[in-house]
Amino acid sequence: MKALRIALALLLSLSAGSAAAQPLQLFVTSDRCMACHNGLLTPDGRDVSIGTDWAASIMAHSAKDPYWQASVRRESVMHPKGSAAIQNECSACHMPMNRYQAKVQGGMGQVFANLPVNPAAPAPAPGLLLAWDSVSCSMCHQIEKTGLGTDASFTAGFVVNNTLPLGRRPAFGPFAVDRGRQRVMSSSGLLEPNQSEHVRQAALCATCHTLYTHALGPDGKSVGRLPEQVPYLEWKHSAYSSKQACQGCHMPAESEPMAITSVLGQKRHPFARHSFRGGNFFMLGLLEKYGPELGVSAPPKNLAASAGRTRAHLETKSARVKLSDASLKANRLEVRVHLSNLAGHKLPTAYPSRRVWLRLQVLDAQGREVFSSGALRPDGSIAGNDNDADPATYEPHYQVISDPGQVQIYESIMAGSEGQVTTGLIQAVRYLKDSRLLPEGFDKATAHPDVAVYGTACSDPDFTAGSDMVNYRVQVDSSRGPFTVQAELWYQPIGFRWAQNLNQVDSMETKRFGRYYQAEAGKSAMLLAKDTAQAR
Repeated sequence: MKALRIALALLLSLSAGSAAAQPLQLFVTSDRCMACHNGLLTPDGRDVSIGTDWAASIMAHSAKDPYWQASVRRESVMHPKGSAAIQNECSACHMPMNRYQAKVQGGMGQVFANLPVNPAAPAPAPGLLLAWDSVSCSMCHQIEKTGLGTDASFTAGFVVNNTLPLGRRPAFGPFAVDRGRQRVMSSSGLLEPNQSEHVRQAALCATCHTLYTHALGPDGKSVGRLPEQVPYLEWKHSAYSSKQACQGCHMPAESEPMAITSVLGQKRHPFARHSFRGGNFFMLGLLEKYGPELGVSAPPKNLAASAGRTRAHLETKSARVKLSDASLKANRLEVRVHLSNLAGHKLPTAYPSRRVWLRLQVLDAQGREVFSSGALRPDGSIAGNDNDADPATYEPHYQVISDPGQVQIYESIMAGSEGQVTTGLIQAVRYLKDSRLLPEGFDKATAHPDVAVYGTACSDPDFTAGSDMVNYRVQVDSSRGPFTVQAELWYQPIGFRWAQNLNQVDSMETKRFGRYYQAEAGKSAMLLAKDTAQAR
């Protein structure tokens, strides 16, 4: 009997040791959620399914983004001693579930070990599936409110419970859920719904949309820190911080109550669409066209619809252009262009490859062009832009433009530790120029250095909260009048120079994106707003 007790004790001890050695699974893939959160139709027949919307968004494709993959490859090759740290930092928001799981187990996130994405693989390892699922349901909805909005929460400093097993793990949402429905979700989705208001707060988004990049020297050691993208901090320094969170624009709510599940669903209000309207219409177009090569499983028509929603959002919610005081004095045409930023952060915001610029054109009475500044070329470059022509220079911010070679570009230009212009995030330590249009209520005099204005826009009295004004003074032959002035504001998510500098590295990822960009450059920018005036 004693021997039996010893044997049983030994068996239990071995079982406990074996269980302890098994890593706790923290996340589930999106297919666990879609079964119930799809099939949601409005009374007029529109599909507002949470899963369908998300699956065609940039969030669902962060790991499949070919520009991101090419950029990480470039940085890793150019900083070989820092490659492991670079991949760990870059996977934190683009492959967050896989990376967080590795972090809890004492490891580091990897990028290229989880590529290529292959949805048709017969039996991918669970870690691969988590990496490929990008920014998924069980990632965002498991983030706890602990520390949100603090510096510690930025650059993927979110906190997820790492003690409870699947089936008992909390998933946070804005609505109270009764016990019966909790059981349904914990059995099917392996997560237990909990009500918490923090999922409606901007600080939740800030965990990945406030990113600091660490520049590395030749020895792989840090030589500086750059606020790579800080839309949350821009928002906090604006008037929007007291009236609208990120979710208000990027997750638009249906006007009528809607059931959030197709199984035992209760009508909820507000019902937030999971379309995640952002600014990267260009990437959605690439994912649609080159989906099979990139491992994209979302139907092309859904990606096209998502790109269309993104364009519509940008066209109606981002900016306004207004011409005033158009006049002809002798042989000089003068006009003022007023720009208004309608967004709750800088325009453009987030990743520094993005730029907005003014295209101004003057036509004579016969419709012939007599002046042009800021024309988009077929290769994605801007005529007259110094940085597109020469990677070592850049276009300053202007108060007055009188020459076709001068272009007003609202952008950020980074500098390396030796002051050189760069598009390398792991090389950059500061900004030489940040003239992106400011949101309403933004005081550039009191702005923290991480969100400050840099360059000649600092001293421009017309470059202020929510707006800018540019004066154009153009020499013309007055006998060819009257003249038509056309002002357009254009936007490009991936600027020409950022795409071209990937060619510094010879790799599959950089070559592939170069091929994509060259083929689609004519679609890389879009018109945000315009106005027309007559000068007589």
